[in-house]
Amino acid sequence: MVSKQTQEKYAELALRTGVNLQKNQALMINAPIEGADFTRIVARKAYELGAKNVHINWVDDELTLLKYENAPDEVIANVPDWKVQMQESFAKDGAAVLNIRATNPDLLKDISPERVAKANKAAAEAMKGFRKYTMNDIIAWSIISIPTGDWAQKIFPDKSREDAVESLWNAIVKIVRVDQDDPIAAWEAHNQTLITAREVLNKKKYKKLVFKAPGTELDMELPEGHIWKGGSAQTEDGTTFNPNMPTEEVFSLPYKYGVNGTVASTKPLNYGGSLIDNFSLTFKDGKVVDFKAEQGEDVLKHLLDSDEGARRLGEVALVPDESPVSQSGLIFYNTLFDENASCHIALGKAYPTNLEGGAQMDEEELDKHGVNDSLSHVDFMIGSENLDIDGVKEDDTTEAVFRSGTWALDVK
Repeated sequence: MVSKQTQEKYAELALRTGVNLQKNQALMINAPIEGADFTRIVARKAYELGAKNVHINWVDDELTLLKYENAPDEVIANVPDWKVQMQESFAKDGAAVLNIRATNPDLLKDISPERVAKANKAAAEAMKGFRKYTMNDIIAWSIISIPTGDWAQKIFPDKSREDAVESLWNAIVKIVRVDQDDPIAAWEAHNQTLITAREVLNKKKYKKLVFKAPGTELDMELPEGHIWKGGSAQTEDGTTFNPNMPTEEVFSLPYKYGVNGTVASTKPLNYGGSLIDNFSLTFKDGKVVDFKAEQGEDVLKHLLDSDEGARRLGEVALVPDESPVSQSGLIFYNTLFDENASCHIALGKAYPTNLEGGAQMDEEELDKHGVNDSLSHVDFMIGSENLDIDGVKEDDTTEAVFRSGTWALDVK
């Protein structure tokens, strides 16, 4: 186990750089019950920073599984009003939201994919109002992870539970720069690197990206007025925060009707406790028209059928192969980490903030600009050391953006 001092540094980083907690602001934390000790450290530091209230929503994988195994469908497919109202009340109050995500990747492997899909869709529908606060950067929010036993042993199957947890702690601490003398300063420098990269791409104003790799030949149009973002973000009131820790990506949104070709996954996707692996999707005019998967094909089908927008893309993100997550050599079975080891795209809802004026547009206006809408937003990894990406400019000239999995543009 890493030292308490290291955990305190991590907690302070999550609060000061992740959600950038302000004095007299409330904090809502979603955390695994297995991580109670770390969560208490976060809560104590939040009060020390001046939080007016710290509320914890505990998550317990074992209880979640028991519910899936025993509760009737009408319970699985229902989210109580009180739970929705509680989340929205914190958002309306301007609270910061910290998600400590650490789910067992195999938790629901023996549960019917249809049952899981019902629960996921119900949760997405119920939390649609709350999600507007995060996807439009109205409030500060951040996602971090800590080790749990089942997750750690999935990554390190040959180690004891205790040794696996320690190994995962060590990996996380290094990847999120907590091993450095001043993690907050290290993140300030890292954010500046990502800001430089996104500024280069925003000046390019590509109308299309072309992806080529083993199993992948994909043309992706970008809407007029698209914006590349990455690293830190800002709330409506100007508070700077980091939505993901780690983060190595710069990202934008595809034109929802302008994606054609086939793309192959390069890492497993942990979708709601079920794994989907070695899969490919074929697009025509922006919509998935064919798919296959070696593992979790039924889960993938239910994901794609969850609503109309689930078969279209809402995000494209560029991550060089030399990212610390990639260089760790580990597969984390956790999207927060795996997406920051690899270029990725997302099925489902796009972030309105990736379009000029998008945060102020209603759903009809966003649709007119080709911005995808869906109850879901599911990132999956398509990058590797074999990925090439070309950018097509307005005058139809083409230039290299990525070669062999890393930047071909000068983004430093």
